[in-house]
Amino acid sequence: MRHKTHKERVRIAIMVASEKRGCQISENFTIYRTRRRSRFQTILIPPVSMNKFFCYLSHSAAVMMLMASIAMADSANSSFNQGFEKHRRGDLKSALQRYSSAIEDNPSFSMAYQMRGIAQQQLKKYAEAISDYSQVITTGDNSFKVIGYYNRGVVKNMIGDFVGAILDFSQAIELDKKMAAAFFHRGIAKGKTGDLTGRMEDFRQAALLGELNAERWLNTYFPDWKQPPKPPPSPPSENPA
Repeated sequence: MRHKTHKERVRIAIMVASEKRGCQISENFTIYRTRRRSRFQTILIPPVSMNKFFCYLSHSAAVMMLMASIAMADSANSSFNQGFEKHRRGDLKSALQRYSSAIEDNPSFSMAYQMRGIAQQQLKKYAEAISDYSQVITTGDNSFKVIGYYNRGVVKNMIGDFVGAILDFSQAIELDKKMAAAFFHRGIAKGKTGDLTGRMEDFRQAALLGELNAERWLNTYFPDWKQPPKPPPSPPSENPA
């Protein structure tokens, strides 16, 4: 039986993201609804059913990863492919070992750091996940940096570091100003810090960019959110003496 190529594996992963419409956001901020037309895809492979697998990938990042894989050392690429397959099957510990082997062979392998971070996150090793996402930011180009900032922000939200999460989501938005999910999750973090005005602004921007959870929340609690904001009242005019 012919083994799937690295390119084929990534296509399968992105297909998984596209098919998993209808997933609802959870309390720990790790599960997202996906849309076929959205620019960014969320890969969901549930840990128990071996189908929940979180990875935030832009199309451009996927393309960059595929291009980079052509130039990678065979050993690093092979280890990554093995880890990816273990990961898809829910064998997280074995996946970690193979991703680590890939990183040993190629210390600048951004996607291996990204996938190892995801596995660490699924195993609730949050400090290790943050470290790996930081390496994605350090080793990757902008296509990977935006993913690294976003995923690191998600983990910080999960552990209660809402100020740190806001900074990371802001960095992701700086790199991609149309990243709806970053606005949405920054809004969640702002709400946790008591910045309700900031939460409203971020949720509104996320909804305008197509984030369905933000739109649903706004429709429920602020049904007039689509109306342009009212201008501030004019200062009273001073009558000359």
